Amino acid sequence: MSYEIIKINETTYRIEDNNVRFFLLTGTKRALLIDSGLTVTNAREIAEGLTDLPVSLLNTHSDPDHIASNHQFESFYMHEAESFFYFNIMHKTGELIPLKDGEIIDLGDRPLEIVTLPGHTPGSVGVLDINQRVLISGDPIQDGMIFMFGPGRDMTVYRNSLRKLDGYRTFFDTIYPSHGTFPVGKELIDQLYEVTEDLSTFPRWDMEMHDQIVDCVDTGVAKFLISK
Repeated sequence: MSYEIIKINETTYRIEDNNVRFFLLTGTKRALLIDSGLTVTNAREIAEGLTDLPVSLLNTHSDPDHIASNHQFESFYMHEAESFFYFNIMHKTGELIPLKDGEIIDLGDRPLEIVTLPGHTPGSVGVLDINQRVLISGDPIQDGMIFMFGPGRDMTVYRNSLRKLDGYRTFFDTIYPSHGTFPVGKELIDQLYEVTEDLSTFPRWDMEMHDQIVDCVDTGVAKFLISK
Protein backbone atom coordinates (compact mmCIF):
# COMPACT_ATOMS: atom_id res chain seq x y z
CA MET A 1 0.00 0.00 0.00
CA SER A 2 1.46 3.32 -1.07
CA TYR A 3 0.04 6.82 -1.16
CA GLU A 4 1.26 10.40 -1.34
CA ILE A 5 -0.04 13.35 0.66
CA ILE A 6 0.12 16.66 -1.20
CA LYS A 7 -0.70 19.94 0.54
CA ILE A 8 -2.70 22.19 -1.79
CA ASN A 9 -3.01 25.03 0.71
CA GLU A 10 -3.28 25.51 4.48
CA THR A 11 -6.76 23.96 4.61
CA THR A 12 -6.79 21.49 1.71
CA TYR A 13 -4.90 18.26 1.04
CA ARG A 14 -5.07 15.71 -1.70
CA ILE A 15 -4.06 12.11 -1.18
CA GLU A 16 -2.88 10.25 -4.27
CA ASP A 17 -3.73 6.55 -4.02
CA ASN A 18 -2.48 4.84 -7.18
CA ASN A 19 -4.74 6.13 -10.01
CA VAL A 20 -7.32 7.80 -7.79
CA ARG A 21 -7.16 10.72 -5.39
CA PHE A 22 -9.21 11.82 -2.42
CA PHE A 23 -9.28 15.04 -0.44
CA LEU A 24 -9.22 16.46 3.07
CA LEU A 25 -10.82 19.85 3.64
CA THR A 26 -10.64 21.68 6.97
CA GLY A 27 -12.68 24.54 8.37
CA THR A 28 -12.60 26.24 11.73
CA LYS A 29 -14.83 23.64 13.41
CA ARG A 30 -14.41 20.33 11.59
CA ALA A 31 -12.82 18.53 8.68
CA LEU A 32 -14.27 16.57 5.79
CA LEU A 33 -12.68 13.67 3.97
CA ILE A 34 -14.01 13.48 0.42
CA ASP A 35 -13.82 9.79 -0.55
CA SER A 36 -11.67 7.22 1.23
CA GLY A 37 -9.36 5.64 -1.30
CA LEU A 38 -8.76 2.53 -3.40
CA THR A 39 -5.93 0.62 -1.75
CA VAL A 40 -5.52 2.53 1.49
CA THR A 41 -7.60 1.18 4.35
CA ASN A 42 -6.51 3.79 6.90
CA ALA A 43 -7.80 7.03 5.38
CA ARG A 44 -9.14 8.15 8.75
CA GLU A 45 -5.69 7.89 10.35
CA ILE A 46 -4.20 9.73 7.38
CA ALA A 47 -6.72 12.55 7.84
CA GLU A 48 -6.30 12.68 11.61
CA GLY A 49 -2.57 12.97 11.10
CA LEU A 50 -3.17 16.20 9.19
CA THR A 51 -5.69 17.91 11.48
CA ASP A 52 -6.81 17.98 15.10
CA LEU A 53 -10.40 18.69 14.04
CA PRO A 54 -13.09 15.98 14.08
CA VAL A 55 -13.20 14.27 10.67
CA SER A 56 -16.36 13.30 8.79
CA LEU A 57 -16.59 11.38 5.50
CA LEU A 58 -18.40 12.21 2.27
CA ASN A 59 -18.40 9.88 -0.73
CA THR A 60 -18.83 11.34 -4.21
CA HIS A 61 -20.23 7.93 -5.22
CA SER A 62 -19.93 4.26 -4.28
CA ASP A 63 -17.50 2.81 -6.84
CA PRO A 64 -14.89 0.67 -5.05
CA ASP A 65 -11.98 3.03 -5.71
CA HIS A 66 -13.70 5.69 -3.58
CA ILE A 67 -14.80 3.73 -0.50
CA ALA A 68 -11.86 1.56 0.63
CA SER A 69 -11.65 3.09 4.12
CA ASN A 70 -15.35 3.63 4.70
CA HIS A 71 -15.36 0.90 7.34
CA GLN A 72 -13.47 3.31 9.63
CA PHE A 73 -16.51 5.59 9.87
CA GLU A 74 -19.81 4.78 11.56
CA SER A 75 -21.61 7.17 9.22
CA PHE A 76 -20.90 8.89 5.92
CA TYR A 77 -22.52 11.38 3.55
CA MET A 78 -23.66 9.89 0.24
CA HIS A 79 -26.53 10.33 -2.18
CA GLU A 80 -29.33 7.84 -1.58
CA ALA A 81 -29.27 6.74 -5.23
CA GLU A 82 -25.97 5.00 -4.43
CA SER A 83 -27.40 2.97 -1.55
CA PHE A 84 -28.36 -0.20 -3.43
CA PHE A 85 -24.92 -0.57 -5.01
CA TYR A 86 -23.14 0.33 -1.78
CA PHE A 87 -25.03 -2.00 0.54
CA ASN A 88 -26.19 -4.81 -1.77
CA ILE A 89 -23.40 -5.07 -4.35
CA MET A 90 -20.38 -3.84 -2.40
CA HIS A 91 -21.79 -5.32 0.85
CA LYS A 92 -20.70 -2.33 2.89
CA THR A 93 -22.17 -1.22 6.20
CA GLY A 94 -22.64 2.00 8.14
CA GLU A 95 -25.17 4.81 8.38
CA LEU A 96 -25.77 6.65 5.12
CA ILE A 97 -26.51 10.34 5.68
CA PRO A 98 -28.33 11.34 2.48
CA LEU A 99 -27.10 14.25 0.41
CA LYS A 100 -29.47 16.62 -1.39
CA ASP A 101 -28.82 18.84 -4.38
CA GLY A 102 -28.00 22.36 -3.19
CA GLU A 103 -27.41 21.27 0.41
CA ILE A 104 -24.75 23.23 2.31
CA ILE A 105 -22.28 21.48 4.60
CA ASP A 106 -20.39 24.07 6.63
CA LEU A 107 -17.05 23.07 8.14
CA GLY A 108 -16.86 26.40 10.00
CA ASP A 109 -16.25 29.42 7.76
CA ARG A 110 -16.02 26.98 4.85
CA PRO A 111 -19.41 26.29 3.24
CA LEU A 112 -19.58 23.42 0.76
CA GLU A 113 -22.50 23.08 -1.66
CA ILE A 114 -23.57 19.66 -2.94
CA VAL A 115 -24.11 19.49 -6.71
CA THR A 116 -25.73 16.28 -7.95
CA LEU A 117 -24.07 15.03 -11.15
CA PRO A 118 -25.72 11.70 -12.07
CA GLY A 119 -24.87 9.68 -15.15
CA HIS A 120 -21.52 8.14 -14.32
CA THR A 121 -23.42 6.60 -11.40
CA PRO A 122 -27.00 7.36 -10.34
CA GLY A 123 -25.94 9.32 -7.26
CA SER A 124 -22.66 10.93 -8.24
CA VAL A 125 -22.14 14.31 -6.59
CA GLY A 126 -19.69 17.15 -6.84
CA VAL A 127 -18.71 19.43 -3.97
CA LEU A 128 -18.52 23.18 -4.59
CA ASP A 129 -16.00 24.77 -2.22
CA ILE A 130 -17.67 28.16 -2.30
CA ASN A 131 -15.02 30.37 -0.70
CA GLN A 132 -12.09 28.78 -2.52
CA ARG A 133 -13.98 28.75 -5.86
CA VAL A 134 -13.21 25.11 -6.54
CA LEU A 135 -15.45 22.27 -7.77
CA ILE A 136 -14.40 18.86 -6.45
CA SER A 137 -15.95 16.83 -9.23
CA GLY A 138 -15.51 13.16 -8.39
CA ASP A 139 -15.40 11.12 -11.61
CA PRO A 140 -17.72 12.91 -14.09
CA ILE A 141 -15.31 15.77 -14.92
CA GLN A 142 -11.83 14.44 -15.69
CA ASP A 143 -9.50 13.68 -18.60
CA GLY A 144 -8.72 10.08 -17.62
CA MET A 145 -11.02 7.05 -17.98
CA ILE A 146 -14.73 7.54 -17.34
CA PHE A 147 -16.65 4.31 -16.71
CA MET A 148 -20.01 4.29 -18.50
CA PHE A 149 -20.77 0.56 -18.65
CA GLY A 150 -22.95 -1.56 -16.42
CA PRO A 151 -26.17 -0.91 -14.46
CA GLY A 152 -26.91 2.66 -13.47
CA ARG A 153 -24.64 4.32 -16.03
CA ASP A 154 -26.47 6.59 -18.45
CA MET A 155 -24.84 8.77 -21.10
CA THR A 156 -27.90 10.97 -21.64
CA VAL A 157 -28.16 11.69 -17.92
CA TYR A 158 -24.39 12.28 -17.82
CA ARG A 159 -24.61 14.89 -20.58
CA ASN A 160 -27.49 16.59 -18.79
CA SER A 161 -25.26 16.85 -15.72
CA LEU A 162 -22.55 18.50 -17.80
CA ARG A 163 -25.07 21.07 -19.01
CA LYS A 164 -26.34 21.58 -15.48
CA LEU A 165 -22.91 22.97 -14.60
CA ASP A 166 -23.55 25.89 -16.95
CA GLY A 167 -25.47 27.42 -14.06
CA TYR A 168 -22.44 27.16 -11.76
CA ARG A 169 -19.71 28.58 -14.00
CA THR A 170 -19.51 31.90 -12.19
CA PHE A 171 -19.00 30.15 -8.84
CA PHE A 172 -15.78 28.25 -9.50
CA ASP A 173 -12.52 28.75 -11.37
CA THR A 174 -10.84 25.37 -10.97
CA ILE A 175 -11.86 21.70 -10.88
CA TYR A 176 -10.29 19.03 -8.68
CA PRO A 177 -11.09 15.65 -10.31
CA SER A 178 -10.64 12.22 -8.74
CA HIS A 179 -8.63 10.90 -11.70
CA GLY A 180 -6.39 12.16 -14.47
CA THR A 181 -4.74 15.58 -14.64
CA PHE A 182 -4.85 17.73 -11.52
CA PRO A 183 -6.27 20.34 -11.54
CA VAL A 184 -8.30 20.97 -14.69
CA GLY A 185 -10.06 24.05 -16.02
CA LYS A 186 -13.79 24.41 -16.46
CA GLU A 187 -13.40 24.42 -20.24
CA LEU A 188 -13.14 20.62 -19.88
CA ILE A 189 -16.89 20.53 -19.19
CA ASP A 190 -17.70 21.85 -22.67
CA GLN A 191 -15.13 19.55 -24.26
CA LEU A 192 -16.67 16.48 -22.61
CA TYR A 193 -20.15 17.54 -23.67
CA GLU A 194 -19.05 18.02 -27.26
CA VAL A 195 -17.28 14.68 -27.69
CA THR A 196 -20.05 12.65 -26.05
CA GLU A 197 -22.62 13.81 -28.59
CA ASP A 198 -21.56 10.93 -30.87
CA LEU A 199 -18.93 8.49 -29.58
CA SER A 200 -19.15 6.43 -32.78
CA THR A 201 -16.84 8.91 -34.52
CA PHE A 202 -13.84 8.06 -32.31
CA PRO A 203 -11.40 5.13 -32.33
CA ARG A 204 -12.15 2.29 -29.95
CA TRP A 205 -10.71 -1.02 -28.87
CA ASP A 206 -11.61 -3.93 -26.63
CA MET A 207 -10.58 -3.72 -22.99
CA GLU A 208 -11.08 -6.23 -20.21
CA MET A 209 -12.52 -4.56 -17.14
CA HIS A 210 -14.10 -6.24 -14.11
CA ASP A 211 -14.20 -9.62 -15.87
CA GLN A 212 -15.97 -8.33 -18.95
CA ILE A 213 -14.97 -6.93 -22.32
CA VAL A 214 -15.95 -3.32 -22.91
CA ASP A 215 -15.23 -0.73 -25.58
CA CYS A 216 -12.60 1.86 -24.72
CA VAL A 217 -13.42 4.96 -26.77
CA ASP A 218 -10.63 7.53 -27.03
CA THR A 219 -12.13 10.95 -27.67
CA GLY A 220 -8.86 12.80 -27.24
CA VAL A 221 -10.42 14.56 -24.25
CA ALA A 222 -11.06 11.52 -22.07
CA LYS A 223 -11.46 7.80 -22.59
CA PHE A 224 -14.96 6.41 -22.12
CA LEU A 225 -15.49 2.77 -21.23
CA ILE A 226 -18.86 1.67 -22.59
CA SER A 227 -20.71 -1.61 -23.03
CA LYS A 228 -20.15 -3.45 -26.30
